[in-house]
Amino acid sequence: MPYSDLSLRALSVLHTSRYLFNKYGFHNVGVDRIIESAKIPKATFYNYFHSKERLIKMCLAFQKDGLKQEVISIIYVQKDLSLVEKLRKIYFLHANLDGLYHLPFKAIFEIAKTHPKAYQLVIDYRNWLINEIYKLLLTTNTNASKQDAHMFLFVIDGAMVQLLDSNSVDDRERLLDYFLVGVG
Repeated sequence: MPYSDLSLRALSVLHTSRYLFNKYGFHNVGVDRIIESAKIPKATFYNYFHSKERLIKMCLAFQKDGLKQEVISIIYVQKDLSLVEKLRKIYFLHANLDGLYHLPFKAIFEIAKTHPKAYQLVIDYRNWLINEIYKLLLTTNTNASKQDAHMFLFVIDGAMVQLLDSNSVDDRERLLDYFLVGVG
């Protein structure tokens, strides 16, 4: 269902759910907590979303669509940026606890077994991102490999893990610089 087809009330529930899932995790947020926070009747929730899994899938699709738009803009619209500048922007778009990638990143660890259809959205996005990064790397280095694109995503994931660790120092710059030295 396209977001434009959702009522304002359903969009409000979607945004409330994204916030709750980001803050507390998918397993710690049930339908009752969502309807209480969104101030809607349970019947209205099920009328809009039918199940918690469908809601999770919609939340992740919303995040994925936003991420794709941003990445496409960085790679294809912002033509004046160098390869390194594009990679930096894509990296910091993703390595951000307040950003669109936080919820899909969290989903990798929390919903693979419980909500496989929603989890597949995250896997599809990650594969798409790897392909886009690979094509981007090939624009300046014909020897670039798909493994280089995978490594870029691993660097993003490493930065997210560091950000989530309250005892860790924010080392995102250093992680990215290490990757960029290898790229070239």
